[in-house]
Amino acid sequence: MNDEVDVLIVGAGFGGMYMLHKVRELGLSAQVFEAGDGVGGTWYWNRYPGARCDVESLEYSYSFDAELQQEWKWSERYTSQPEILEYANHVADRFDLRRDIEFSTRVEHTHWNEATNRWGVSTDTGRTCSAQFVVMATGCLSSANVPDFPGIDDFAGEVYHTGRWPHEGVDFAGKRVGVIGTGSSGIQSIPVIAEQCADLTVFQRTPNYSIPAHNGSIDSQYEAEVKADYAEFRDENRQMNGGFGARSGFHDEPSIGYAEEERRARFEQQWQRGGFAFMRAFNDLMIDDTSNATARAFVRDKIAAVVDDPETAALLTPVPTQVIGCKRICLDTYYFETYNHDHVHLVDVSTAPIETFTPTGLRTGGVEYDFDCVVLATGFDAMTGTLTRIDIRGVDDEALTDAWSAGPVNYLGLQVPGFPNLFTITGPGSPSVLTNMIVAIEHHVEWISDCIEHLAATGLSTISAAPDAAATWVDHVNDVADMTLMPTCNSWYLGANIPGKTRVFMPLIGFPPYAEKCTEVAQAGYEGFILA
Repeated sequence: MNDEVDVLIVGAGFGGMYMLHKVRELGLSAQVFEAGDGVGGTWYWNRYPGARCDVESLEYSYSFDAELQQEWKWSERYTSQPEILEYANHVADRFDLRRDIEFSTRVEHTHWNEATNRWGVSTDTGRTCSAQFVVMATGCLSSANVPDFPGIDDFAGEVYHTGRWPHEGVDFAGKRVGVIGTGSSGIQSIPVIAEQCADLTVFQRTPNYSIPAHNGSIDSQYEAEVKADYAEFRDENRQMNGGFGARSGFHDEPSIGYAEEERRARFEQQWQRGGFAFMRAFNDLMIDDTSNATARAFVRDKIAAVVDDPETAALLTPVPTQVIGCKRICLDTYYFETYNHDHVHLVDVSTAPIETFTPTGLRTGGVEYDFDCVVLATGFDAMTGTLTRIDIRGVDDEALTDAWSAGPVNYLGLQVPGFPNLFTITGPGSPSVLTNMIVAIEHHVEWISDCIEHLAATGLSTISAAPDAAATWVDHVNDVADMTLMPTCNSWYLGANIPGKTRVFMPLIGFPPYAEKCTEVAQAGYEGFILA
């Protein structure tokens, strides 16, 4: 246990584990605090039925160690939560990371001491720690959004949130189950829960576009081809807008000029390929509404063809004007087909919101529904939620919640003005959730590591984002978003799923130009930062 360290890391997910590894390579001391009792971050907490990654396994993995890449073998094209967690534990063991991680320890206060130029950190277990640098590896989707439904405490059954799933699992056999929410976790879990329970009722506010994953055992020949030159494979992906999918059939041409029959044939080809490849059928789907309309019409037709009951199909289908891709597209395994089962029911709560929970279930639209258990698939307070739940105070005792009262201000997604030596891995203002997260994580960890090394080499002790640079960067992030169709709907990218949260487009679109900018900033002596 270290009470005084060079670097304090909050979180032992993929970001925190790699950060610890890099700090050790610098020869510095480190301490990690992790709220869970194991490593894995998102994949430690999200154990709901059907949970799996929406980026292909050979891409959603560390690239920093060549031997690790070669020795680990994935079983599926899109890996399930248990296997990803197994991988995270393998990495922790392989690099002996646990000896510097204190589990079941939640950071409550992180305060900057201007007299010592160090951070003081305290936890819910009473542990305190002093550090020159603090790295927030808290994840973008780690704070569960639990709506304050009236009467929820009166419900006699069990209530589960997909992001805080019991580690021992849940037995739905013979039970009446209600699921609230049809975002990604709902779309992944509903088909699996339906297979297990006696009766399932899904409460949907807004229908989502979803593409079949066409998951299956990993193609051994494809795996061999990738592993034969993994470095080139990684480089190809880093040149993609989202940091992945270079070999997924990307068609770098606009849909304009294609006849309807040719266009639909291209969509069908990508639909059969499965996953996010569908949105790479043409290069203008997210910048031209006319082009996007052809893609969403194709998906609407697919839903109508799969769901037997026309009324249910209509409820599951987004309105024609809803842009496909302005919300994170979901990948599914027999999601729409699930509604063809007699014991699965869909309730629209868009015009008649859930009124209250009752001792036996819940009421909406004046109708009572009885359940043995209810699953909240209500998502997360994304990007900023975990950070603002910690009492973080910088220069002049300014609270982070006050600094972000009008929305998150963060230069390059790496630092907040007025909070020296505090780094945020994949923070707001970086590509983060619009990328393969591990690509974004590795990029940030390596940049932060290089920065800390630079400070030591030049005899400097602190670095903080300049206020004007951060303000300009926030404008840039939103200007880039406004060039696309991304801000056209209420999404968690804007914080629209959290009542009272300021609407600001938080992630930056486009990984390659972002990575180039970060390199330029560092090479220019950390332009836009204040070093002292």
